[in-house]
Amino acid sequence: MALKVLILNQAFYPDVVSSAQHAADLAASLVEAGHEVTVLADARAYDDRGQRFPADESWRGVRVIRVPSTSFGKAARWRRFADFSSFMLSCALRLIFLPRFDVVVAMTSPPLISFLAALMVPLKARKLLFWSMDLNPDEAIAAGWLRPQSLTARLLAGLMLCSMKRAERIIALDRFMRDRIRAKGIAADKISVVPPWAHDDRVCFDFEARQRFRDRHGLSGKFVVMYSGNHSPCHPLDTLLKAAERLTDHPEIVFLFVGGGSEFRKPLRLEQRGAPNIRCLPYQPPKELAGSLSAADLHVVLMGSAFVGLVHPCKVYNILAVGSPFMYIGPEKSHVSDLVAELRGNSSVLVAGHGEIESVVRQILEATRKPCANRDWARDVASQFRRQLLVPRMIRSIETVTADFCVTEAARVSQPHHSS
Repeated sequence: MALKVLILNQAFYPDVVSSAQHAADLAASLVEAGHEVTVLADARAYDDRGQRFPADESWRGVRVIRVPSTSFGKAARWRRFADFSSFMLSCALRLIFLPRFDVVVAMTSPPLISFLAALMVPLKARKLLFWSMDLNPDEAIAAGWLRPQSLTARLLAGLMLCSMKRAERIIALDRFMRDRIRAKGIAADKISVVPPWAHDDRVCFDFEARQRFRDRHGLSGKFVVMYSGNHSPCHPLDTLLKAAERLTDHPEIVFLFVGGGSEFRKPLRLEQRGAPNIRCLPYQPPKELAGSLSAADLHVVLMGSAFVGLVHPCKVYNILAVGSPFMYIGPEKSHVSDLVAELRGNSSVLVAGHGEIESVVRQILEATRKPCANRDWARDVASQFRRQLLVPRMIRSIETVTADFCVTEAARVSQPHHSS
C-alpha cells in the first residue's frame, strides 16, 4: 500500500547542512519505494539566512513546500529564537491547508517541530515517527543556554516528552541517545537505533578532485588538518585551536575549517587577525563534497563531553567513506569511541581528550611524517554506514508504524462487493 508521508524539518535540499541531506535521501528513496512524499521546510537556507529557495516545487517526485520565516541569523540567541518561532508559526498555518497524511516524520530542527507534528495526530496524520537528530532542551541545558530548573526548560521538556509519548516510533542515532530517551520513561520497544548514513553515493576518495580543491585554495604542498561541518558549542574547538597556535612555526601544516555555525566565528576571527596557519571556508555544495573531504590529510572529529547522547556528529561516516585518517578529540565513551574501538587501534585513527594540547600537537606532527597510503583501511567499518543499507531500514520503520491500518485497508479492498 502506497503511503502518504509528510516530512517536517527546517532544512531540505538544496540546503547543505547534514539534516537537509539526510531528509532528502529519505524522501527520494520513499518515492522510489512507491510512496507519496511531501516535505514542509523553511524557504531560507539554514546557515545563510539571506539565501532563499522556491516556495513550492517538485524534486525527484517529492513535493517540497517551503514557508517564510525571519532572517535574523545566529549571532545571538534571540535572533535564532525569532527565526525558529517564525518558521514554526508558518508551518502551523500551512498545515491547516494540507490534506491528511498516513504518517508524519518529524525531525528536530527547530527543536519543537516534533511537538507541532504530535498535534497533527490524529487530525492531520494517522501516525507519528519521531526522528531524533538531537535531544532538546537537554542540549540547550548542556550548552548553558537554559538553566535546568527554569520555567522555560521545564516547559520545553514537557512538550518534548509529549511528542515522544505521542510518537508510534522513535529513531535514535546511537545507543547513548537511546539510553537518554529511555531515561525519560519511554518504553525500550518504542525506540530503534538507526545511525545517520554516509553520503557514499557521492562521497568517496577522489584524487583529481582533491588536487583541484587544494590548488584552488592554495593548499598544494601543505599538510591539511580539516574540521568540516557544523561549528557549535557541542563540538568544542578550543583544544584544536590551541594546538594550531602551538604549530604556527610549522608552515607546512594548515588548519582548514569548513562549514558554519555559531562557533565558526572563532577560527574565522583568528584568520582575519592574520593567523598564518588557519583558513576558513563556507559549507561546500554537495557536488564539491568529495573533493573537499578528499583534500584533507587528517580530519578532526570533535565531541563535547556533556553532549554524548544529545547530539551525533555524523561527519565521521563520510570521513570513513573517503578513507581519510582522522583524530577524535572527545570523551572516552561516545558513539565515535565505539567506532574507534571497532578499528582496533589502527594507526590512521588518533585519539585525544579535551585539553590535551600537547598530545594533539605531537600526534599531528607524527601524522605529517607518515602520510596515508591505503584508502581502504576503514572499508569494513564504513560498510556498516552505507546509504544503501540504512535508508531501507528507515523506510521499513515508517512502513512498520503504519502496518495496522495498511492491513485493515488491504482487507477492505480485497472484500468482494455484492450488488443488490
